[in-house]
Amino acid sequence: GGSKLVLYNSLTRKKEPFVPLVGRQVKWYMCGPTVYDVPHMGHARSYMSFDIVRRVLSDYFGFDIMYVMNITDIDDKIIVRARRYHLFEEYISQDRSTEDLLADIAASLGPFRQKRDGEKDKDKKAMLERLVGRAEQALDALEKASKSGGDVDSLRKTLQTEAKDPLSAWLDAVKGASVCDHSIFSRLTQRMEAFFHRDMDALNILPASCLTRVSEYVPEVVAYTEKIIANGFAYEVDGSVYFDVEKFDSDPNHYYAKLVPEAVGDMSALAEGEGELASGKGKRSDKDFALWKASKPGEPAWQSPWGKGRPGWHIECSVMACDILGEKLDIHSGGVDLRFPHHDNEIAQAEACHNHDAWVQYFLHAGHLTIEGCKMSKSLKNFITIQEALERYGSRQLRLAFLTHAWNATLDYSENVMQEARQLEKFFSEFFHHVKDALRVQASSAGNDELASVKANQKWGAPEKELHAQFVEKKAQVHEALLDSINTVGAMKSLRELAVVVNSYMQQHKLQVNSRLLEDIATYITQVFRVFGLITGDSSLGWSSGDAQALSREEAALPFVSELANFRELVRAQAREHKLPALLAACDRLRNEVLPDLGVSLEDRADMPPVVKFVDRATLLEERLREQAAQEEKQHLKAEAKRKAQEQQALKEAKRRIPPSEMFRSDEKFTQFDEQGIPTHERAPDGTDKPISGKQRKRLVKLYDQQKELYEKSQQS
Repeated sequence: GGSKLVLYNSLTRKKEPFVPLVGRQVKWYMCGPTVYDVPHMGHARSYMSFDIVRRVLSDYFGFDIMYVMNITDIDDKIIVRARRYHLFEEYISQDRSTEDLLADIAASLGPFRQKRDGEKDKDKKAMLERLVGRAEQALDALEKASKSGGDVDSLRKTLQTEAKDPLSAWLDAVKGASVCDHSIFSRLTQRMEAFFHRDMDALNILPASCLTRVSEYVPEVVAYTEKIIANGFAYEVDGSVYFDVEKFDSDPNHYYAKLVPEAVGDMSALAEGEGELASGKGKRSDKDFALWKASKPGEPAWQSPWGKGRPGWHIECSVMACDILGEKLDIHSGGVDLRFPHHDNEIAQAEACHNHDAWVQYFLHAGHLTIEGCKMSKSLKNFITIQEALERYGSRQLRLAFLTHAWNATLDYSENVMQEARQLEKFFSEFFHHVKDALRVQASSAGNDELASVKANQKWGAPEKELHAQFVEKKAQVHEALLDSINTVGAMKSLRELAVVVNSYMQQHKLQVNSRLLEDIATYITQVFRVFGLITGDSSLGWSSGDAQALSREEAALPFVSELANFRELVRAQAREHKLPALLAACDRLRNEVLPDLGVSLEDRADMPPVVKFVDRATLLEERLREQAAQEEKQHLKAEAKRKAQEQQALKEAKRRIPPSEMFRSDEKFTQFDEQGIPTHERAPDGTDKPISGKQRKRLVKLYDQQKELYEKSQQS
């Protein structure tokens, strides 16, 4: 009984009970990356979000998931990027004169300026403006240096860097058709795929059950396309094959754009889906899309019944998903930007091929990712790579940021969001450390005799009963949240509230805590975190290093470190009693410098043994550096405030020493003064002198009297 698991389904735009086609088996297809550039945080948004959903469905709800993901390694973006990269590297490797370099880059800027001037999107126009501006500046600098005998070599390198985009585009326009070696394209895709797998592994994202590549599926794409033609929903024109959208949409058994019907007339999205190398000649309608593209010179090509060509973008996923998972899928997932036209076209292709109208049961789409509130876009060069993100934050911190935002909502990757994730990680780190310490103290007090197990099972009092009731309630809340379309936001909130309750219990009862109950709660939180992918190792309680050897070292070291901590407490007590500051300083150095370098943190407590924490050395050092930076910033702000106060005091003192007869004479707007130095005339807008008004005269006399009093006091002092 009770609640049922529901998932938000993009097909129906509502939450629906999740019921797989066959028992608890789930056939899931995930749209993989187009490998033409390094992975960025937009990729992380999609793949980590669905890694979390997949783990919860599998490890929490017990579904048996077959998770298939593709690698798109044939695509217009890949062709253009590989050609341009190859031609640019070839050009740079040739020993060209500075004169030729200047002439070629000047020529390349012409088409780029035209592209900039014709761009209607203001963001893209601004980006092109920046690119052209930097290239022009570098071009001008080299031209001047070549005439004056300046540092030509370094300026050549700068120009080649700043003008890479216009120069490679120009080279591609001139020589792109001559690039015919398939290895030029595969070198790029294999390298970028390797980067993708590296980054997914760094983010602890589970690998797919089955990984497919388009380049390995060309025969299947041809056969699939032939079947769609045979069913009357596609046609061939000059070696290309197009899907007939109108024919499909008018069929009584089908309709086009099930996901985003309101976007059918979005010609910009349709054109982008076709790719920048598409000609579209001979299409019956602008809505029709390519299943097979006739290859032009400079584009990779495979044999087909329609001549040499390559697969269209949309057909790839339909073919590979159906080949591995069959004609019907339980789940199809990807980024929200893929809904139209990509996923809508996939649906149409699959239905047209298999003659049914229910290819996918549940479409799941991860929300957008923004950067500090701004749209992330590769075309705008506004993106952060996964490696750049990992240089600033840990993989666990990134996952916590994703867990505290709904998987299908917009996530803003910002300093504030990541600071919250960092604080959340620290909160749970402290929670696990304090629980471990409480368990250690209890075990120590119970001793190792034959009655230790008896002492470990204490009678429950009112605090334990209340804590257990909270535990049961929070577990139920976590379960309900995960049933509600994998609501990790609600689940994390309940887990944090549970940890707060436990912290309060430990704080109030100190040495009288019930260790069995504490361990049960902390173990439960650990298990949920393992489901979420936050914990990779075998630790039964708290974060783990992911290294079983490290965990055994912690267990072996704990008795020795605990004795050292207790001994240090005795030394500190004696040092305070006998007023030995050098000994106290040595104890502080042990806590603040020596032990952190060994991955151990000590937390002193009043009237209780210190808390012993085993923490990753790098994490401790990072915390120490942050604390030092915060202290330095505090000192800097204090010094700055002191400096400004001194400046204000100096200005005040200098003002006191100005004779009242001179105080107005430095102001150019006053032109005539009386014998005391009080203005009688001021300069009018037309340049003539005009008398001061009576009202203004009273204000000036008041200022004069105030300054006179200040001045006389300064003379006395």
